[in-house]
Amino acid sequence: MLCNTARVLVAFLTMLLAAPSVAATPDASPSASLEAILDEVWQWRLHEWPQFATRCGDSRYNDRLASVSLADADRAAASDAKFRQRLRAIDRNALTKNERLERDLLERDLADSLAEYAAGQHLAPINNRSGFHVEFPELPDDSPLETVKDYENYLARLRAFGDYADGHIELMRAGVQKGLTLPSVILEGYESSIDSHVVEDPTKSLLYKPFKEFPVGVPESEYERLRTDAREAILSSVVAGYRRFGEFMADEYVPNCRSTIGASALPGGRDYYRHCVRKFTTLDTTPEEVHRVGLAEVERIRGEMDALITKIGFETDEEDRFAAFVEHLRTAPEFYAKTDKELMATTAAILKRMDGELPSLFGRLPRMPYGLKPIPAYIAPKTTFAYYKSPAGDGKVAGFFFLNTYDLSARPMYMLEALALHEAVPGHHLQIALQQELEGLSPLRKYGGFTAFVEGWALYAERLGVEAGFYEDPYSDFGRLTMEVWRAARLVVDTGMHFKGWSRQQAIDYMAANSAMSMHEIRSEIDRYIGWPGQALAYKTGELKIRELRGVAEERLGERFDLRAFHDAVLENGALPLVTLEELVGEWIDDQAAGG
Repeated sequence: MLCNTARVLVAFLTMLLAAPSVAATPDASPSASLEAILDEVWQWRLHEWPQFATRCGDSRYNDRLASVSLADADRAAASDAKFRQRLRAIDRNALTKNERLERDLLERDLADSLAEYAAGQHLAPINNRSGFHVEFPELPDDSPLETVKDYENYLARLRAFGDYADGHIELMRAGVQKGLTLPSVILEGYESSIDSHVVEDPTKSLLYKPFKEFPVGVPESEYERLRTDAREAILSSVVAGYRRFGEFMADEYVPNCRSTIGASALPGGRDYYRHCVRKFTTLDTTPEEVHRVGLAEVERIRGEMDALITKIGFETDEEDRFAAFVEHLRTAPEFYAKTDKELMATTAAILKRMDGELPSLFGRLPRMPYGLKPIPAYIAPKTTFAYYKSPAGDGKVAGFFFLNTYDLSARPMYMLEALALHEAVPGHHLQIALQQELEGLSPLRKYGGFTAFVEGWALYAERLGVEAGFYEDPYSDFGRLTMEVWRAARLVVDTGMHFKGWSRQQAIDYMAANSAMSMHEIRSEIDRYIGWPGQALAYKTGELKIRELRGVAEERLGERFDLRAFHDAVLENGALPLVTLEELVGEWIDDQAAGG
């Protein structure tokens, strides 16, 4: 690498000039030094991730995409290392309690980033469900489009896509050379996520959508010029970039992808997976321990499921009653929506009902609303049942729960209550929107988070539905348990595939034997775990910790336990590592016990 140290230093100084921050003087206090670093890291990330900046309500970089290359990855790692070195030089004991929390969370984040850079994970910037090629078509929904200037910025991003795609190709080509590639099995059918954007007629591109109708802030005299520029940019940059990426995937990448599925098969893979376990659980635990917890949880939940089957009164001549009941759920047409509208309307009704229950569960609620949308057709076949997208920082875009309406035979209605509560309220939307509105948090915390907390809370929120009067239909309650056992089984199959040498089929068979998910969904989920080592461990781990803390609070406080106050205490600091959450909630319990 040509003069990398000098290039990093020049680029870093250039960035600071472009995005000024609060600089600490040599004799600054520990508090002032921390404030400077927090601000500099935030400004760095806004500058380096322009689309993230736009989502956060910062418009300075609305005409840019991220600069992606091997040199950029080296530069980012050098910057993280420098920030971490400065952070560790601060006298932690001289900081306030909240400042220590800010410092510790940032150091953890920087350490994780550096560990992943060292493991070469930047050389695999996509997986079977996500990546620049999947996310870029969302640009119309993520861009301010009210004025001519907004449209010029949008066009600039379209024109930048070609270089953006080439940068990702550069990273992935280096990954091939170093043996750091995705497993080939999870890329089956990848072509649809690329080919749908290689259009002959630019007006058929999803990126052309903003030019079909203009807002009142754009004069009619500008319409034709903007449309002409858009057609040119889409063909010369977007379509051309997707075409080059498609050719690279077909000719170079996929033929050289590895036949193995586990992270342990990568160079240094077993140590890397241990890192993934610690990162995504935020606990000092091991793959072996996580696997044991998963087996125990699956056994416990399966007991509840078997009892519910008995309560329902299901009868069969099959030797395996559970398997027969699950097969009934997977094949009986009454459990599935007949139309997209039916699936969406049923989900909307569930959410509206929960909206009315929220004040009984929480003392503080977010002001930002949420919406419900179908998952875009170009990614629906390869993605999961649902996902959530957080609100924009400028207050102009709500949070959205995206529901998959592709292949309705794979979307059981009996899982909708648990799914809706997880993705919207009281799950992701309530927690994330509230976090963005909290006072006293740095922007890094308002727009960041830890998966074990975020997903653990959402899984805990599914169970809250029981207390709010949901799951009255025993099939819906079985759907809730299916969602829970799914998260418990993740602990088993993720560690199984990435650390214990399980095959993909072994993982599919285990999941199929212990849940009522459709086989389409099971295969999709297993491929997701293959492509994202460790992430699936966060859900059940986080939920177990929150339930454990609630149990401690209920036992310590007895009749003085206030569920609304407990929930507010869990959420009042935003997403945290579980060890930190345990410490802070423990302090809250002590304060409540003392009459605070």
